[in-house]
Amino acid sequence: MDSGGQQIDCFASPPCSSSSCVKIYLCSNPEDSVVERRALRETVFPRFTEHCRHSLGLEVRVIDPFESSDPRRWPDENTRQQLIQECRESSAGPFLLALVGHQYGAASLPTQVEVSEYQLLLQESQQAGISTQELERVYQRDENTVPASYCLRPSHRHTCCSTQAEVKEEEQSITKAKDAELRKVFQAAVSLCVHSDLMTPERARSYYRSALDADLRFALDKRPDEDIMRRCLVYVHKVVNARGEREKREMSLQPKSESDSSDQVALRPPPTSDQLLSELCDVFLPGLITSSKLLVYATTTECDRRHGYTTTRRRGYAEGLCQQVYSDLVGLIDDLNISEDSNLGDALSREEAEQKQLCDIFARFYDVTRPEEEKVRAYVEQRDQQCPLVVMGGPCTGKTVLLAHCSQHMKSWLSDSDPVVIGYFCNLSISTSPKHLLSSLCYQIVYRYHNDDSSKRDTSFTLRTDPSCITNPRADISNCSPTPVLDSPHKPTNDHNLNCGTMSCSNARGFNIIKPDVCLSELKECLSSLFTLLPSAKQPLILLLDGLDQLENNFSPQIIESLPSPLPPGVKLICTVSSNRKHLMQAIKLHYPQGSAPQCVGGSGEQSGCVCVQLGSVDRKQRVKMLASLLRGSGRRVTSGQQALVNQALTSCCLPLYTRLLHAHASLWHSALLDHLEQTHGSTLVARAVSYLALSRTGLSEAELTDLLSSNDEVLAEDVCHREDIPQVDMERLLMKLKSFLIKRTVADSQVLYWVSRHFKLVVAKRYLGSFEVKRKIHSEIADYFSGQLACDNGKPLLVNQKSRQNKALNVNTDRQPTSQPFVFLSSKDVGRVNMRKVLELPYHLEQSGRLEELECDLLMSLGFHQAMVQAGLLGDLVAMLESDEDSSQFLRERLLLASILKSSACFLQNSPLQLLTVMETNLLPYLEVFPALECYVKEIRTERRCRGRGLGTALCPSPSSILPIQYLQCDRFNEGCVIETAATEFGIVAQIMDDGSAWILSGSGCDMVKLSLSFEQEEVKFAGVKSSGPFLLLSTQCNKLFVWDVTGPEMLVEVKAHLKKELECSQTPNKIEGFAACQKKLFLWGKDESCVSVFDISSETLTHFQCQGSVTCLALSSDGFFMYCGQDDGTVSIFDIKASNLIGTCSNSNRSAVTLIILCEDKREMACVDRNGNVSLWDVADKVQLPRLVKENFNRSESNNILSTDYSEEINTLLVCQGLKVSLWDTSNWELWDQFLAPKGRAFTQAVLSQDGHLFLALLDTCSLVLVWTVSTGECVLSLETTKQPHTLLKMASDVICVDHDGCLTVWDSEMIDVAGTALKMGCGVREVVVEETGEGFYTTDGSEKVWRWSLNTGLPRDNFLHDGPVEKLQLSSNSIYLVSLSAGEIYVWNTETGENIVRISGSRATNILITPNSKFGVSISERGLTRVWKMALGSIVCSIHLYLSDAQVSPESTYLIGRRYGDLLAASLWSGSISKRFSCVESSEHVVAFQTLTEHPDFVVVMAASGAVYTWKVAEETVCRHFQLPYTFHCHPQDFQMSSDGSYALLSTDNGTINLLDLSRVRLCSFKAEGPITKACLDQTGCYAAYVSHPSSLENSCTCSMHARPILTVTRLSDGERIGSVRLSKNPLTLVACERQCVFVGFEDGSVGAYSVSDDMIDEEEMFSSREGLNGQMKQCPFDRTPFSWFPRATPNITWP
Repeated sequence: MDSGGQQIDCFASPPCSSSSCVKIYLCSNPEDSVVERRALRETVFPRFTEHCRHSLGLEVRVIDPFESSDPRRWPDENTRQQLIQECRESSAGPFLLALVGHQYGAASLPTQVEVSEYQLLLQESQQAGISTQELERVYQRDENTVPASYCLRPSHRHTCCSTQAEVKEEEQSITKAKDAELRKVFQAAVSLCVHSDLMTPERARSYYRSALDADLRFALDKRPDEDIMRRCLVYVHKVVNARGEREKREMSLQPKSESDSSDQVALRPPPTSDQLLSELCDVFLPGLITSSKLLVYATTTECDRRHGYTTTRRRGYAEGLCQQVYSDLVGLIDDLNISEDSNLGDALSREEAEQKQLCDIFARFYDVTRPEEEKVRAYVEQRDQQCPLVVMGGPCTGKTVLLAHCSQHMKSWLSDSDPVVIGYFCNLSISTSPKHLLSSLCYQIVYRYHNDDSSKRDTSFTLRTDPSCITNPRADISNCSPTPVLDSPHKPTNDHNLNCGTMSCSNARGFNIIKPDVCLSELKECLSSLFTLLPSAKQPLILLLDGLDQLENNFSPQIIESLPSPLPPGVKLICTVSSNRKHLMQAIKLHYPQGSAPQCVGGSGEQSGCVCVQLGSVDRKQRVKMLASLLRGSGRRVTSGQQALVNQALTSCCLPLYTRLLHAHASLWHSALLDHLEQTHGSTLVARAVSYLALSRTGLSEAELTDLLSSNDEVLAEDVCHREDIPQVDMERLLMKLKSFLIKRTVADSQVLYWVSRHFKLVVAKRYLGSFEVKRKIHSEIADYFSGQLACDNGKPLLVNQKSRQNKALNVNTDRQPTSQPFVFLSSKDVGRVNMRKVLELPYHLEQSGRLEELECDLLMSLGFHQAMVQAGLLGDLVAMLESDEDSSQFLRERLLLASILKSSACFLQNSPLQLLTVMETNLLPYLEVFPALECYVKEIRTERRCRGRGLGTALCPSPSSILPIQYLQCDRFNEGCVIETAATEFGIVAQIMDDGSAWILSGSGCDMVKLSLSFEQEEVKFAGVKSSGPFLLLSTQCNKLFVWDVTGPEMLVEVKAHLKKELECSQTPNKIEGFAACQKKLFLWGKDESCVSVFDISSETLTHFQCQGSVTCLALSSDGFFMYCGQDDGTVSIFDIKASNLIGTCSNSNRSAVTLIILCEDKREMACVDRNGNVSLWDVADKVQLPRLVKENFNRSESNNILSTDYSEEINTLLVCQGLKVSLWDTSNWELWDQFLAPKGRAFTQAVLSQDGHLFLALLDTCSLVLVWTVSTGECVLSLETTKQPHTLLKMASDVICVDHDGCLTVWDSEMIDVAGTALKMGCGVREVVVEETGEGFYTTDGSEKVWRWSLNTGLPRDNFLHDGPVEKLQLSSNSIYLVSLSAGEIYVWNTETGENIVRISGSRATNILITPNSKFGVSISERGLTRVWKMALGSIVCSIHLYLSDAQVSPESTYLIGRRYGDLLAASLWSGSISKRFSCVESSEHVVAFQTLTEHPDFVVVMAASGAVYTWKVAEETVCRHFQLPYTFHCHPQDFQMSSDGSYALLSTDNGTINLLDLSRVRLCSFKAEGPITKACLDQTGCYAAYVSHPSSLENSCTCSMHARPILTVTRLSDGERIGSVRLSKNPLTLVACERQCVFVGFEDGSVGAYSVSDDMIDEEEMFSSREGLNGQMKQCPFDRTPFSWFPRATPNITWP
């Protein structure tokens, strides 16, 4: 192995195919291209940048070496060649753009000449008598170059321009003359050498060439074709008569140059500029066109001889050039074939690739062979080692590099097996939370084992397609052919099954995705299962964890504790730990207490159970060789005189990183690196650049860094007089000097710059970021950039008011154009490319800059941000951000609701991220009155849908059948347990005690459950119970200690020195606290079966006892705290004066039943006592001296049992009493029993609580995992709230309802959401029929009951209902929406919808169906066994009768015929006479009519479908028939499905096998649209624009058990081209589907609710006619019972009776 160092370019990008940047070098003659280059910068490059970012997600950097107006800042030839090489290697597309004009340009002095050649030039010049004094002055010898050379002094390196800034006109001419003289002297020396045959002409030409020529030849000459073909663009502009007559006269008057004087030696003249330009344009470039297909565009401009090449002509050429350049660049970029959905995946798969790249990058820094490598190898080769290896060392000792290097060689070390090696750099992950790190590890293990196995398994391998394989690997092991995985020496047991709840169903790539609400215990179980099941002797797992000790918030111990201990066979774990990070080493030792093998490497690790390897210092000789190799790679060396200084420096520090710094120092041979950069580039520029890099979250791309610096006023103000903004070339030169200390890593498909070591960040922070305010300011600047504010303010000029040399104020305008920063770059209507850089960086910098309000409002509650995060596969991170609890949060509950919706739909959204709009809209609409702040979010959804041009939105959301919890919390403990007791304070603090003695606290909404621990002296204390009262929590322990916590004060437990019985002080049995109450600073508590109440005064720490006659069962206190009322088990209530400590009096109920509840009504001076059987006794306690007087007693007459729970609401005067078989409600205003609700048959109540407004109550049933919600008014169960396990208890908080499961998990629902969903208006049964008004503003529904409801689409509420005396069977609405006709119990009702009056009620019709003529004047009652009658709508009088029954009857559009089928024929009966006047019979008597449809837009015609598949049109009036089409035998017309558009263009034939079959009569073709699964409902829009259908998910989707994938799907498809407009997952089963002409689809559901869905499609000419509900908060914020629809009653008796 090579032990020497080497010059490694870790700064270089991967091949261009994987690059994320288009880097173009702009090659030109600076004297001849100022106008063209400025035009390109202002018009072409910004547009091209936006095109690349939007279409392909690529950044663009154009490097113009001559961009600065100050020629002193122009790079020399060596630097330009480095820039060209960098562009060639790192550009994802074209890398060279050359502008060749009519001027060749002046040659510059070479920056470096070898010593031998330089001395030869001097010698020949001196021999010829030419003075070389000036030439010797501008060059100095440099012995550090290889080979030794003469280098141009810095002050003379940039002299190829005829003008300089800030130089007076006299000085300009002097400087120009000196520069020209130096060039002539140098070129004369070259000519002398050529004349003496001491230099070849080819070598001499290199000294004559201009910057343009030299750059082009370096970029194109002798390069492979793939570097030139479609990667380079050259534009040649030839100008004829460029010099006008005046310019020629001026040139003829100039004196002759010295080269033409007679005293010069006669030499062959050097080539002229025109000759060199001709050679370039006519020889060099054409040769490349032929050989390498170089793209060259030549333009010739012929000028007027008098005026020459004018400014106007130049501008005209520049405009045409810009158009051509943009077109060519876009064409080259669009041919790259970069996938548009590259970031439509999950973040874990991206991170897996990023971690592998980091491993490769760090491995390149292994410059010195370390002896510790052999120790790592020995550990890896030991098969019986079941403890981890810890690589220890101080900062910068090379731990990360050693681990990365070893990972590259482990497969060769274990040649007899096929190890899976996973290197994970924890501190460089995009998220350093324990959940993310463990989730990423799980994914990488599964992914790597799958990839390693897939190439070896046959086609029967099913891991990629079976979604259960990841969540249960044993299924894959049992079903697949034998593989190395089966050779594991241990046999899996059921204990190692993977937790199926940890991962959701498969994503698009076939691998499972960690669910967003996974907890650490689940991840630990999943990781343990993977460690056990996948590794084997033939395929071991080697896991390398680096950077754990660098994680913030002390997360590293949690990661270590999540790993299995001891390590399973076949698993190796290697960690790096800094010597100064003791906490991580301590955690490893505690987790791995014993080693399995006595021969541990390193010796010192045996007793602790882990193997330790200490990195020692690197030998000085090796570091000397490393430095020499690094210098050799950069073309430098150390002289013998400097070697002593180098050796002294190497002796002072033995770190390899210091050797690299020493290499940079020796390369520059100047002061310290940052000092040198500040001197060269400016202190402000360097300070900001390194600060931006240090404070970025994941690093910054080169374009981002340049934009940030170009947008910073301080940077621009430092030297703004020399340039308009920061040239790209300046940034390139700065980065080239930092390249040894920066790496280019890939983060979310973008290449960013990142410090190679975290210690560079520390140095930058110490030097430039000394104060907190400075850090915040820089974070805010980065946030402004990524938020797009700088792009929006690009027109704002920079005004620099500084004093110049003439002491004048200088105002400079700069035109800054940072790139735009949308969340998603839209390249098509639906699919866009996520701006991953903004997604990753902006939230971090907003938080770090303290702009929390902006973070919350503009990001966390922004649809655009949510869409980007979901589309990028960062749904879990989005949920974590939404659930984070900030102290300044204004919309915490709104964010919790958004997070809950995302979690409930996570599986669906991870597979279909573009469905986020419909998911969020359908879940938010019902609750906008509860969360009015989310109205803007819904408006964003609708705006986004309009921008997309199509979609299916929710205009009216059906009433919810369940409610999403706003929080689901679980204790992050690794051992399961059960809840013993739970309590909650009035301030929202929840405490629960587990059977293992632990106590867990929920501090409020948005917080996590935290374990309660006492001080160190009390750490062994285990808790036994908890009680609450007011702001106090009382915690009892198993050692009979009591602690109280005032939640309004500091988080501190105070011990209560009050024992219930003295003899129990030393008892080992916990004494259970039965009851607890608090008033002001006094605590009242009593034990089980005890008659004594102890009162503890917190302020004075005094204890008082009150003795009762019987065992205390309940207690009540007066509001002033002076009186105490104690209920006892014998039915007695004792009243005490607390201040006087004496008994005032007692009272008892008549049945002597134990008192369970005392309610004091102090305003009425009454006391209500509820006994254990639910009986209520009311006492008058107005007189404190006299005994209480019994006012009334109410006994429960029905069968009763003990009270299980009570809930009293003083605001609504309601008391709820829950018993096993019933729930009773009492009106406490008069203490009368209001209502009782029986438990379902075979079930029993366990607890019940009132809802917030008292219109509902929530109850728990035994053996039921749901929380059921009943309405108080009807006793109907309207909601079911889902929980994960069997509920233990319900807690009603101020704004929440919390269900505590038996295992301690908390499910939190918003109380107002429960009220809204529970009181939402809907019909009693499933909606059977929906009839829509012509305007689309209202519609009518019937459910088969006596009511017909009329709804308003604008409000989403029923306006009124129409009552009938029997169930409604049929419903019809006239075309003018004035008459509503209903059929109920054989009677016909005609309603005037404007007045609500039942104008006609007809009996005796015997009708089975009813119709209304299109002119709205007549009704038709159809009877199967009687007469079909035609009658006047307003009067009910009969016009005529039709004696034949016509099935599927329809009224003709002109209201003249009733058309229907009879015995296979189609008959038309006159509506005036009732006679059959027209008949249609098929030509072939054997077939018959199966379906038909009248056409509104063609009233004379009827489309007829025959059983044979023949399609006819029948002109009724003339009785003419035309056969149009014959369906193939594979297509069938199902009469129950048959529908047609009003113009006859489309006909719906059938819905077989999940396919909609259509007949397009306008183009005479058959169409089939495939649905997601079996179709249950389908309908056509009458205008013929779209089809709507409801389908159920296919069996493939049903393999996922999540609720979203199992829901029915409403889909709308455009008929003209079959394009899907949109789809919505319905929350319940639909019964009715109706498509309205106003681009709205109505769905009636089986629970009686109705949904309306708006169709938005820019391809449909008709405008969107439905009205979205706006301002719902002000419109609907009212009591739900005030929204009850008005009822219209029918006539008491029929006013018309037909015979």
